[in-house]
Amino acid sequence: MDEPVLLTGAGGRVGQAILRGLGDDYEWRLLDREPLPAAKVPDGVTDADRYVADITDERAVREAVADVGAVIHLAGDPRKTAPWDSVLRNNIDGAQVVMRAAAETGVEKFAFASSNHAVGGYETDERTPDLYRPDDDYRLDGTELPRPGNLYGVSKAAGESLGRFYHDEFGMSVVCVRIGNLTRDHPPREYERGQAMWLSHRDCAHLFDRCLRADYGYEIVYGISDNDRRYYSIERAREALGYDPADNSADYTFEGEPKADRDVDAAGEGSAADSDAPDADDDAPAEPNFPADPDAPSDDA
Repeated sequence: MDEPVLLTGAGGRVGQAILRGLGDDYEWRLLDREPLPAAKVPDGVTDADRYVADITDERAVREAVADVGAVIHLAGDPRKTAPWDSVLRNNIDGAQVVMRAAAETGVEKFAFASSNHAVGGYETDERTPDLYRPDDDYRLDGTELPRPGNLYGVSKAAGESLGRFYHDEFGMSVVCVRIGNLTRDHPPREYERGQAMWLSHRDCAHLFDRCLRADYGYEIVYGISDNDRRYYSIERAREALGYDPADNSADYTFEGEPKADRDVDAAGEGSAADSDAPDADDDAPAEPNFPADPDAPSDDA
């Protein structure tokens, strides 16, 4: 892609996984509500390509999106327990502002960071915890209707519908990536659900690279690694985008350590000491299936 790529929410965990993996591959414009420290900015991104703005600021967003070829939209309130006024402003109104600006200025491709929480309601008491285990064959593939498990999931389902609208009305290619549980170096420790939806940093960068390079119309795909234990299908991501994940939570013990009989190279990452943010397992749940603190922000988008 010759034109720049606008990345909103560039300072967050997903944004940083993308930039660490693809920082040298594209001409970037970075937008975040706070100024980004130098350590979070790839070499070659000038001050003029860094935008400090709220995504509901239409003038600032239009300035940032001008003349770009693609947008990766990550910005929003990531809290699973975010109140309605926050998800309405930051996730729904914000997505609308960014998508409309992109569509009306002729952006070719738009990758929207949706979430597993858009379909969290499928994880019923009858299905769990078996749903998270390798011998269970239940799969969500992206063709099912949204079934949000919280208001955050409602906002992500709304973003998917906005993407459908702007694809149909303007012809903009839109892919909605229902991101699982992103952690660095290893899958979430002692957490079945997190291991079933693990997305490594390496696979995250590769998936969004395919979102920028592939040809598609409107797609909903799941953003997880090639895990043995999973209840999301990644077949549509393979078929529509050419996604070819390298990592698998089964290559690690339940405690998150590489298995001796598996060829694991730390998911293509540096050491955990390099990380600028705590791993998800820093507040790992006491029970293997459900978070101990539902109010704590998590890596799953």
